Amino acid sequence: MGSAYRGVILDTLTRLHQRLADRYDVERELGRGGMATVFLARDIRHARRVAIKVLHPELAVYLGSERFEREIRLAASLQHPHILGLIDSGEADGLLYYVMPFIEGESLRDRLAREGQLPLDDAVQIALEVADALGHAHAHGVIHRDIKPDNILLSGGHALVMDFGIARAASEGDEQKLTQTGMSLGTPSYMAPEQAVGDQVGNTADIYSLACVLYEMLAGEPPFTAKSPQALMARHSMEAVPSIRIVRDTVPEEIEDAIFAGMAKVPADRPKDAAHFAEMLGLPLGATASRRSAIRHTASRRVPTASNRVLPLEAPWWRRPWVLGAAALVVVGVAFASWKLQAGASHAPRSADYLAKARKIAVLYFTLPGADSTLNPVADGLTEALIRSLKDAKLDVISRNGVAPYRDTEVTTDSIARALQVGTLIQGSIVPEGADRVRVTTWLTDAFGNDLGRRTNFVISRDSLVAAEDAVASAVSQKLREQLGLEFQLVESQARTSNTAAWTLLQRAEKLRKDAEHVPDSDPAAGEHLLGEADSLLALAAGADSRWIDPVIARGEVALRRAQLTAEKSERARLVSTGMRFALAAREIDGTSAKALALRGTSKYAEWRLALTADQSARAALLKDAETDLQNAVTSDPTLAAAYATLSFIQHEKKDVFTALIMARNAYNADAYLGNSEVILYRLFWAAYNTEQFAEASKWCDEAGRRFPSNHEFTACRLWLMLAPDAKPEGAEAWKVAARMDSLSPAAARGFNARLAQILVAGVIGKRTAGGLSPLADSARRMLSRARTDGGEDPTHELRGYEAVMRAQMGDVDEAIALLKEYVAANPDHSFTVGGNIHWWWRDLRNSPGFQALLAQRR
Repeated sequence: MGSAYRGVILDTLTRLHQRLADRYDVERELGRGGMATVFLARDIRHARRVAIKVLHPELAVYLGSERFEREIRLAASLQHPHILGLIDSGEADGLLYYVMPFIEGESLRDRLAREGQLPLDDAVQIALEVADALGHAHAHGVIHRDIKPDNILLSGGHALVMDFGIARAASEGDEQKLTQTGMSLGTPSYMAPEQAVGDQVGNTADIYSLACVLYEMLAGEPPFTAKSPQALMARHSMEAVPSIRIVRDTVPEEIEDAIFAGMAKVPADRPKDAAHFAEMLGLPLGATASRRSAIRHTASRRVPTASNRVLPLEAPWWRRPWVLGAAALVVVGVAFASWKLQAGASHAPRSADYLAKARKIAVLYFTLPGADSTLNPVADGLTEALIRSLKDAKLDVISRNGVAPYRDTEVTTDSIARALQVGTLIQGSIVPEGADRVRVTTWLTDAFGNDLGRRTNFVISRDSLVAAEDAVASAVSQKLREQLGLEFQLVESQARTSNTAAWTLLQRAEKLRKDAEHVPDSDPAAGEHLLGEADSLLALAAGADSRWIDPVIARGEVALRRAQLTAEKSERARLVSTGMRFALAAREIDGTSAKALALRGTSKYAEWRLALTADQSARAALLKDAETDLQNAVTSDPTLAAAYATLSFIQHEKKDVFTALIMARNAYNADAYLGNSEVILYRLFWAAYNTEQFAEASKWCDEAGRRFPSNHEFTACRLWLMLAPDAKPEGAEAWKVAARMDSLSPAAARGFNARLAQILVAGVIGKRTAGGLSPLADSARRMLSRARTDGGEDPTHELRGYEAVMRAQMGDVDEAIALLKEYVAANPDHSFTVGGNIHWWWRDLRNSPGFQALLAQRR
């Protein structure tokens, strides 16, 4: 190292130490490239090692801090498993720098220097992972411009692409002036011909570079070499690509074909995007979860012609007609779609069940890589429009309530897929393009987090955002057809509004409504405040388009929700009346609207619950009207989950357990993620349990436990199931479940729930079986006696009622009836029947005079 160079490095180190000492402890130089010097440092705040890349002074002067920050910010927004993220950037004493995680591993350049040629499947996997990263970046409007082995890190057997952003920032300026500094964009050994001559470059320039890198990984040297950069770039522009198979005949022809296609001289002749290039390699984009175990040798080679163009690529073996024809005969065309979905995931089950799961879809909330907060309502609106459109097409799509918890989170897509039990995720991003346009991109991901590369990409004027709903839905539906072989038609968009201002106001209001749903129950005033702001925006939306029904219905729903949060009865009555007023207004706009009819029925039910009149016949008529409206609404539109849920509540009030179960099941099937899905699951369990559908009850108990693992009620249901007539006594397991129930109980209810758990365990170990009394019956009776309370913790004698259940199952008839008398005295509305029949708990008491007296009292 020359003294002048050492002086520059020491000076840079000193300046970094002085300016960044409060954040980073800069240790030493790691390396120097064509545009920057890399230093190893320790992030003081987070106690982690990082790499700080400092741009060479001449490049820093050329770029300027403003352009550097703008482009680095865009690069930093790229979040992908195969992209090395940026965690910080800035200017320090005239030095432009950015900070990356320090990766323990090596670069692809280091591995090539050590090994020369890489194993075939290693090289293909690295190429696929880099293509995966490029596809993600290209979808967000970022072209790398300098793909080479030095910029590909290898860690844990996988590739990480680094240095997005600098080349883009440099390309925004005058490239000729940059060349005068002694630097150029890209590296000649991997540079596309159009990039070498300074023409405008697109995504295919990166694909060209990646094809060069794959060539080098397989052949052991780059496709072209020369004594000078100028001669090297001339060879890229003019000469045919040498055959890899001359030096390594084990390389399959289809891989060589893909490289020839990627290195076509004319950009239009190359694979159109990273996904297409990955497919030419034999796997779809994103199929990088495991290495290929075998590479076929059956595709014919692409032959360079005198014009340096290439002949059309013959279909790889897995696309040839005879293969697809055979597959169709065997599995009616399903095998290929299944293979496409599972590519790269060696652990994925290749079955009809897997494909069925793949057809269950979640649309994740669109992201905003450009960090433009004004686009938040747009992102939400497009996401929810897409969910609606796909649900209207009768697809199995998770509702917005289901995906809402994963909005703005760091949860990985495979974890989301597991939590929602879906096989396909639709993702999207919205990036500003200047002052008046946005770029909307969508893509598909499978259940293992693999990017399937099915991208749509289009630019929309901010003044045309309403039209974007249909454009996004149509584009995504086409990709779903291609990916899953689905035959469906999107229902034509309802004539909602063509007024962009009204549409945007509605999306802002919907955002506030969602925020209000996440306010804790302990702070109703905060929720009320957010809903009040939402109502104001909805009023403006309705004013902007007086014939648009959506904001009118939304105002009615907001009024009813505000009524739930209000303790003062007169204010609740006013808000319920307001909800009804908006329901009637919506019916005037569109008398056929199922949603407007559902709002009217829900408003009537809310009025019934208020009990504003003591006239029982008037109340009964009001409840019947509510039921009629809601039933007509779901008949017209079976997707109205909230209407089904309210119908379930009405049937519960009428003590029609069987119909309540059906309505609750319909609600859950229509939308498993309703805001009150916890209550619906609770009702589904108890309705099935009370009607002796124990297998069904067990299913709902399992589902509730999976969805709401911290709710102690959905642990207690395991104990209740152990009391079913055919259940085997499992004392040890019962104690384990009781302990978990106790750990989950809220502090205020812990005393009550501890006694209930003890009663339930006693019932499990003391219940009679086919062989007669349990040998632990006496122990169970002592446990029941110890669980009793003087009434302070149990003023309504619920625990007395639960103990009566256990006593009845143990054959203690007299004790059970004595307890029931206390319980009925405190709960005069209690019914001992289900659907007109005695509840199975009390069958052993039926012939007892004491129980008959209780039944007569109830009549």
